Amino acid sequence: MVKVKVCGITNDKDALWASGLGVDYMGFIFYKDSPRVITPKHALEIIKNLPPFICAVGVFVNEELKVIKSIVKKTGIKIVQLHGDESVEYCNELKSMIPGIEIMKAFRIENEETLKNIPAYDVNYYLLDAYVEGVPGGTGEAFNWDLAVKAKECGKPVFLAGGLTPDNVKEAIEKVKPYCVDAASGIERLPRRKDYNKMHDFINKAREVRI
Repeated sequence: MVKVKVCGITNDKDALWASGLGVDYMGFIFYKDSPRVITPKHALEIIKNLPPFICAVGVFVNEELKVIKSIVKKTGIKIVQLHGDESVEYCNELKSMIPGIEIMKAFRIENEETLKNIPAYDVNYYLLDAYVEGVPGGTGEAFNWDLAVKAKECGKPVFLAGGLTPDNVKEAIEKVKPYCVDAASGIERLPRRKDYNKMHDFINKAREVRI
């Protein structure tokens, strides 16, 4: 079965619901301009109560390396998701600064040209999101999944994001066969509150598909 990541967790109740539904990854956004931003202190309060099968992911956008290192230490997140314009050198330096940390590099997919830079990044995971000018992520927009299929040829596990909802997640999985599907705005009732019915339907439909 494909794995499921719920991103943009901002409160204990949403985290509890997601845990109960058996998500594999839970994303906490530390980008100050995001409507779903959370403080390291609040993230820690949630993360320390997560069951062991859930992996906490910290989302950063063009952040200083020392800040990421500090937040990783404070919160215990296991994966750093880089959602900005971070370079190959930046990613390599981050790996050396935080031994054992896993890195997920996000790419906003606009066209086939966008795929050319992906193989240069020697990270643990690639996350594919939609390109919207001036917005690093969480737009609720989908992109051409044919390009996601091509990105899988780069050889790393792919997290598929960008406009996924209970209505299209099954089709997305059947077409792309990603390692994980990632949803934020598509399972919300407000930017900082998840819709529990949508989250339930999203996860159940994702679990129905065998890849």
